[in-house]
Amino acid sequence: MTENASPSKPSPVLQGSAAPALTPPPYARWLGYAGLLPFVGAAAGAWLLQAPGLQAWAGVALLAYGALIATFLGGIHWGLAMRGADPVTTRLLWGVVPSLVAWVALMLPLGAGLLVVAALLATCYAVDRALYASAGLAGWLTLRLQLTAVATASCVAGAWALY
Repeated sequence: MTENASPSKPSPVLQGSAAPALTPPPYARWLGYAGLLPFVGAAAGAWLLQAPGLQAWAGVALLAYGALIATFLGGIHWGLAMRGADPVTTRLLWGVVPSLVAWVALMLPLGAGLLVVAALLATCYAVDRALYASAGLAGWLTLRLQLTAVATASCVAGAWALY
């Protein structure tokens, strides 16, 4: 919170659908695209690494990273709820779902876990599409779609390589 912001009053950016639609700054785009490198690299590794154990290692790396990112996406909603962005209860409830589903995915066989994470990432985008506008964040959805498409495709490709 900035020094001038009142602790009892949420930021005007987070005060409902009348808030201006924020768009990601250029560095957020580059950071987001850089965050795709582990997805693409591990998926490629699942296809290209044929030495004993290396293909599975790439699959585990992909699954673990996908689970971490899904948990991060849920955490965004907790942050918005803490700032008072409506609907607070929905954001709090949804915010824990990706972590719980990702945890289950980590305990499944690799191929199945990757498919669960792929579906979870797509579901996170669908929920964000429904809830971001109320926090003035609809301008982030184009970037979110691009990142989600590559991350989801990487998880599916990794699962396919492991079956």
